[in-house]
Amino acid sequence: MSGLPDARACPGLGEASDLKFPLGAKFREPLTEARFQQLFGDAEQESDLLSEPRWSRLCRQWRRLPGACSGPGAWRLLLARLPPLRWLPHYRWRAWLLGDAVAGVTVGIVHVPQGMAFALLTSVPPVFGLYTSFFPVLIYTLLGTGRHLSTGTFAVLSLMTGSAVERLVPEPLGGNLSEIEREQLDAQRVGAAAALAFGSGALMLGMFALQLGVLSTFLSEPVVKALTSGAALHVLVSQLPSLLGLPLPRQIGCFALFKTLAAVLTALPRSSPAELTISALSLALLVPVKELNVRFRDKLPTPIPGEIVMVLLASVLCFTSSLDTRYNVQIVGLLPGGFPQPRLPNLAELPRILVDSLPIALVAFAVSASLASIYADKYSYTIDSNQELLAHGVSNLISSLFSCFPNSATLATTSLLVDAGGNTQLAGLFSCIVVLSVLLWLGPFFYYLPKAVLACINISSMRQMFFQMQELPQLWRISRMDFAVWMVTWVAVVILSVDLGLAIGVVFSMMTVICRTQRVQCLALGLAEGTELYRPLRESHKLCKVPGLCILSYPAPLYFGTRGQFRRTLEWHLGLGEGGKEAPKTDGPPDAVAEPVRVVVLDCSGLTFADVAGAREVVQLASRCLDAGIHLLLAQCNGESLSTGDTDPGRTPEQSDPRTAVRQCPGCSCSCPGETGEGAGATGGKPRRCWAI
Repeated sequence: MSGLPDARACPGLGEASDLKFPLGAKFREPLTEARFQQLFGDAEQESDLLSEPRWSRLCRQWRRLPGACSGPGAWRLLLARLPPLRWLPHYRWRAWLLGDAVAGVTVGIVHVPQGMAFALLTSVPPVFGLYTSFFPVLIYTLLGTGRHLSTGTFAVLSLMTGSAVERLVPEPLGGNLSEIEREQLDAQRVGAAAALAFGSGALMLGMFALQLGVLSTFLSEPVVKALTSGAALHVLVSQLPSLLGLPLPRQIGCFALFKTLAAVLTALPRSSPAELTISALSLALLVPVKELNVRFRDKLPTPIPGEIVMVLLASVLCFTSSLDTRYNVQIVGLLPGGFPQPRLPNLAELPRILVDSLPIALVAFAVSASLASIYADKYSYTIDSNQELLAHGVSNLISSLFSCFPNSATLATTSLLVDAGGNTQLAGLFSCIVVLSVLLWLGPFFYYLPKAVLACINISSMRQMFFQMQELPQLWRISRMDFAVWMVTWVAVVILSVDLGLAIGVVFSMMTVICRTQRVQCLALGLAEGTELYRPLRESHKLCKVPGLCILSYPAPLYFGTRGQFRRTLEWHLGLGEGGKEAPKTDGPPDAVAEPVRVVVLDCSGLTFADVAGAREVVQLASRCLDAGIHLLLAQCNGESLSTGDTDPGRTPEQSDPRTAVRQCPGCSCSCPGETGEGAGATGGKPRRCWAI
């Protein structure tokens, strides 16, 4: 800016240390492009690589494909897709094996009652919850990258799947079904649940093929926590008929929670005293055990398996007292031994279930990816989001062939796995051994298990989700926008349904991001005394401002939604009113005299992108500045914002991108345009990221 009069009003390079700064602070020399290439020889090579046409880069990558299909390339691909090949050779057998074994057995013991309980939530027989606690866990052990992640049945997915199954295969209006009709209805519902697992797995594999693991970021933490908290309330209300022994049909669709409450209150006089007593005793045991496990997790060698203890006690009590015949208590019945015959789900149902499979797939991946990321950060390792898509997609797809319903990582068993000392995915194998022993040999012991106990297990497992509401005061203090996202999602989930609540939460979260871009302020910058930093003028009065020069920073994308705010903000700073040039505004001290602006530098380093409307707005601004006698300079233009995107050296910037009418600033040597010195001419005509209009 040496061409401006009174440019020496700000201390020069030599004055800084002599007059005002006793510590001898000095400004460093500007690092020009020629000096940078002299110090770092790869700069020119990288610049040439960036200026390479896109089609030639694609051709070069295509020529590398045969090398990727070689033996070493195939081995690298195998290492990337089968994580045990990477971590198993480095497994610390003496240090980790005991912890993985204890944690796996503990989680497997919990999987047995929870799997049967969540199967009832899915509207399928209990044994299919055991299948879902075996096959997905085994597959994720081979394909997953989360070392501390426990997969299997998940209450939120079971609730969503159960609502879809009830809608696809409704129960007859009469309700009094024979044993054969009940078996046929159960078989149809099992097929619908397996088809949902197949559809969600296929969708996740499609997302993996397109490398869309980044989609998990669109389900923000407030959305996921509000979704799980609201779904936990749905689970609690949906289990009330089983707790009270009321044979009520399941309510689905919008306002299902209130419909269920109304039906329970209406039928409350017909509740079963025996099942009500069993439910009260079960909750009286399960809830304190859960609290003890949480409060004394550091002192207990392994968590107390309250669920399996309750299952054994209730089964023995029901068998010895003949509660099923004397008081008509609903029991689990015979669990078939072995595994089901693998069969492909009815593909004719796929068009009907795709609408339900999409939110199930998104929730499954979002919850699993967020849990894996939390424990990966805690224990200092990394996960691959796209590999997680592959793992959960294959897990749902293959397990659907064995009549499993949709599955994902679970909050309760993952926390239990970590507390029990799990270290790697090998704990999943020990968990599978426990479930396998129940499927092959121990199934008959659960014949007299009351279904009311399974309902109590469902409710007690929601403890962690209910307590997420304790974070709301802290969320209010940190970010009221995130608090609003949490509340809107939770209210939508509770009042409407889990699917619609998820959609409303995601849309509202995206709208908050868009609204935040509308409220960005354009800041006037000045040089802080004794430093090389440019700070907003309103932050401190001890800033150096060159007369006639205005430096503005616009830290937001410039697109059709923000162009109006961009125009009004710059008009305010430059004094460009409707009637012509006005007195410019100043962010400095109140007594500062506003001088006419002759040069304005717009710092575009925070401008991530600009669309056609935004670029046209810059051109119109340049035209207005030209009429007002103001020279407009753009600094730090990103490749995707306002700089030219065509690298053809035979074309001018105006020809390459007619939206911006940008030309190179001929005398630029650094990020501040207009300085004299080594610029584009001195560096062989290399294009700069600093432009003049």
